[in-house]
Amino acid sequence: MGFDFGTKKIGVAVGQGLTGSATPVAIITARDGIPSWDEIETLIKTWGPELLVVGLPLNMDDSPSPISIRAEKFARRLTGRFNIPHQTVDERLSSHAAKTRTGRNQMVDAVAAQLILETYFQSLG
Repeated sequence: MGFDFGTKKIGVAVGQGLTGSATPVAIITARDGIPSWDEIETLIKTWGPELLVVGLPLNMDDSPSPISIRAEKFARRLTGRFNIPHQTVDERLSSHAAKTRTGRNQMVDAVAAQLILETYFQSLG
């Protein structure tokens, strides 16, 4: 399960490593980066992921950004709450690519999560 962390919205996608494909499934509303944990729990119970992949929005020079620090904290909280391991993936420009792919529709955050998850699968070779 992939996540595009944001302070107002968190995109969610699911996928499978066998095919390396992912599908956008939801956008969770967040309040200053704090999601509805109940909504995330429902998604986790529905999809049963073995791994949680969270996009890490680094600066173009590879340094951490303020939002990447919060994304890492979100990833740790996911693992702590649901006892599922997590990985972070460089997600620079995923939101831009998602906007290009979706034509700026309301699913941009979920499509960004899809791209993050597909990037993770590609990194596995």
